[in-house]
Amino acid sequence: MKQDNINDENNIVILPVLALKSMCIFPMTTVTFDVGRTSSLLAIEKAIEDNSQLLLVGQIDTVVEEPYVNDLYNIGTVCTVEEYVRFTENRIRVVVKGEYKVGIKTVKQDKPFLVVEAEIIKDKTEPNPTANLQAKRRLLIKKFNEYEKNIKNTGETNQFKNVYSIKNIDLFALEASNIIDIPYETKQQLLEAPGTAQRLELLLNVMHTETEIVRAMNNISGKVQDNFSKQQKDNYLREEMRVIKEELGEDEYSDIDEYNKKLLTGKYPAYVKERLEKDINKLEKMHPAMADSQVMRSYIEFALDLPWEEYTEDKYDITEAAKALNKDHYGMEKVKERILEFFAVRSFNKKGNDPILCLYGPPGVGKTSIARSIAECLGRKYVRISLGGVHDEAEIRGHRKTYVGAMAGRIITAIKQVGTSNPVILLDEIDKVANDMRGDPASALLEALDSEQNKTFRDNYLELPYDLSKVLFITTANSLDSISPILLDRMEVIEVSSYTEEEKFEIASRHLLPKQFTAHGLTKSKIHIDPEIIKIIINDYTTEAGVRELERTLAAVIRKSAKILAETNKKSIKITKELLVRMLGPSKRYNDFILENDEVGVATGLAWTSVGGITLSVEVNVLPGNGQIELTGRLGDVMKESAKAAISYIRSRAQYFNLDKDFYHHNDLHIHVPEGATPKDGPSAGITMATAMISALTGIPVKKGVAMTGEITVRGKILPIGGIKEKSLAALRNGIKVLLLPEENKKNENDLPDSVKNNMEIIYVKTMDDVIKIALTSDINKNIKGE
Repeated sequence: MKQDNINDENNIVILPVLALKSMCIFPMTTVTFDVGRTSSLLAIEKAIEDNSQLLLVGQIDTVVEEPYVNDLYNIGTVCTVEEYVRFTENRIRVVVKGEYKVGIKTVKQDKPFLVVEAEIIKDKTEPNPTANLQAKRRLLIKKFNEYEKNIKNTGETNQFKNVYSIKNIDLFALEASNIIDIPYETKQQLLEAPGTAQRLELLLNVMHTETEIVRAMNNISGKVQDNFSKQQKDNYLREEMRVIKEELGEDEYSDIDEYNKKLLTGKYPAYVKERLEKDINKLEKMHPAMADSQVMRSYIEFALDLPWEEYTEDKYDITEAAKALNKDHYGMEKVKERILEFFAVRSFNKKGNDPILCLYGPPGVGKTSIARSIAECLGRKYVRISLGGVHDEAEIRGHRKTYVGAMAGRIITAIKQVGTSNPVILLDEIDKVANDMRGDPASALLEALDSEQNKTFRDNYLELPYDLSKVLFITTANSLDSISPILLDRMEVIEVSSYTEEEKFEIASRHLLPKQFTAHGLTKSKIHIDPEIIKIIINDYTTEAGVRELERTLAAVIRKSAKILAETNKKSIKITKELLVRMLGPSKRYNDFILENDEVGVATGLAWTSVGGITLSVEVNVLPGNGQIELTGRLGDVMKESAKAAISYIRSRAQYFNLDKDFYHHNDLHIHVPEGATPKDGPSAGITMATAMISALTGIPVKKGVAMTGEITVRGKILPIGGIKEKSLAALRNGIKVLLLPEENKKNENDLPDSVKNNMEIIYVKTMDDVIKIALTSDINKNIKGE
């Protein structure tokens, strides 16, 4: 034993640590193993460099890759490295000999490998073993022999022979503990035993348990073998029965008759019949115990159940369709007009291709319900496929049937579900389709949504072309930005815009309230809700483009009213403003930012979001500096470029704003768009940022009650933008009196609601000169010359 790192006064050693996975090493034993972990390699190199000794300790959790002292057992074995062979730079094989046990006390170093201070633990040895210990030794050898007999087929029958010859009882106990094949947690218990007597006692218990386990394994193996022999016998008899039935002219498989009958009586294209006949004949020759038999059976049943040539008869009564659409949906004039155009065309040409419609708009405006109404008007079956979060191409095209658990794609499965080849299929949330390593579902949709290709749509599971040309596909999306341009090209986009407050009132009165009364088992005679109360709910408790939140709020009012009726035994209740506040709390409406007074360096803009329009402010501070521009408020790249374009415009017109031509050399501009936590992007804030900057630089306030939207060029021209209906509604909602829109958006004036036209002054502007003449309070702009 080498003593270099031992403190003789208190039996303390300081050694590098090598953590062992699923291993335990005993004193006085020699073990060979491979090392590949970087920290372990460094620990071995340190040990060889110093005194060839290191501490080997087992890991409590073998999953941990870089264990610390808390991940290790407290007791380990100090070993001497006797040999080592380096196979590669990161792998060596070592031969170590166990010397003595130690218990870890403190950590001296944790990087790049663990070094600990440990105390030597001396086992209680037996130099003159008692008769009791000798008896345990002999009983243990007997247990070893019994264990070997039970594992005679495992090739391990000679593992204990060398142990039997060891006379020293201490060494016998250690070597026996080392070679026995038991879990390393149990070996750790043997290592931690305080002496030979306790170690022998524990070994006897362990060997008794292991012998019983091996005996049970042999019994189970024998039963499995018996069952396998029985299965072979059954297969042989079954084959004999098949041959006998063949000689008698009988068919073994009754389901084969059913498949053939379906194929004979059903409506199937010739190429489908030919393929299925071959598969049925192949299945008939297969043994039912074969793995491919069930795969083939499932495929045949799926293919036979598909409505290959089953169609529902369409109804193209345009008058009835118009009545139904107007009854179920208020507003949506563009959508209704396009649907009625489809009905009109179909009344003249019933064999044309159906369009691929994409209903695009904010959540809650009725995109899904309009698709269901189209199906009802046509008299077709309706099925909805949710595409939100789909990122596996196999969800659309299906899996190859050779894979375990293979199934057809969602489109073919939906057609099987409705039992007709011309349903209305709603592909909901097509803008939420994602792609990853498993393929691109959007690309897989191209074939289904292309009228020139979907006549021969191929599903990977079906492996046969299926005609989707008679299917009316309708898709929905909240945003077009995330849809692949190639896929978007296949669809006809119809915008379903936000609802005005008047439209929300009509929808609530005609549809939402009656629906909620029915759902709660009440009538309007029980709960009186005046039109004024509905308008208060719309204005003070909802902030959305659609009506989902409105419907939930109305449901809450009816629930709370029902509770009051039940508690007071009243026959009816009338909702007043005071009662509404008690039910729903104070108003939840927080107006977007608007100027309450004329202010310098602050302008009000308008923005479009997926849930409708909002107003936003642009704030500008002019600071002493050297021409730096600071942009804050989580602005996107397009918005930052708009700010730079505005700066360029202002610099080019500095003399007309009475600014020093070198003003940008001596000043910094800080442009901020609240709210800072919300990402913002888009070019339509260009004129708002330019106005706020001009105001800040000239000291001229921006008029209150004025809002604007438009893209700016470096020459001060104003370009058109989108979403003017949503933006104008946001301006109206927040009390804006004057709305500035790009000149080229005048052609979209018909899209503006009457409430906007009647309550706001709308001014169309062509250049920034026009904007600042209206937006700023001073008449300094009279000196500005046009370009």
